[in-house]
Amino acid sequence: MTDLPDLRPAAEHLATLLGNVADDQLGAPTPCTEYALGDLIDHVGGLSLAFTAAAAKDFSQTGGGPSGDATRLPDDWRTRIPAQLTAMAEVWRDPAAWDGMTQAGGIQLPGSVAGAVAMNELVVHGWDIAKATGQQFRCDAASLASALEFVSAWATEEPSPDSPFGPAVEVPTGATPLDKLVGLTGRNPAWQP
Repeated sequence: MTDLPDLRPAAEHLATLLGNVADDQLGAPTPCTEYALGDLIDHVGGLSLAFTAAAAKDFSQTGGGPSGDATRLPDDWRTRIPAQLTAMAEVWRDPAAWDGMTQAGGIQLPGSVAGAVAMNELVVHGWDIAKATGQQFRCDAASLASALEFVSAWATEEPSPDSPFGPAVEVPTGATPLDKLVGLTGRNPAWQP
């Protein structure tokens, strides 16, 4: 690979969004229907560690499924998880992270696929958190294009055990790339809390 995606802009924006979440919002619903906001934040914390380990090919840290339980959030989550996101983005700057095989969540996959999954997680869950908390979501064009390319390859119109996403939500012709991405992940781009 010559032009590796840079996870830093998406990670930095997600970290900023997390810093603005109030304690009384942790039970709020999110567009990611299986998670309340606190559960989703715990999931983001877990994925930041899993994909840091995946990039470093540290298989002792890549087992187990995704987290998602607000009761496990540490008291310092507003500083700890953003620091983990920064570390994750930095380790993916090494071209070796994108080469060979790795694993995340107990699943073996090529490094290039793991990096694409990590980018998608940052962008889509950043959107989820922004929507759930009434914050503005920003995404640079390169991060959005990377996430959209990954999701487009996996999206289905019907429920599928092979897809990591729910059935795609139809978006109008001429929808923005962000709305297309969100719809392909099974989320409604017009979702409101």
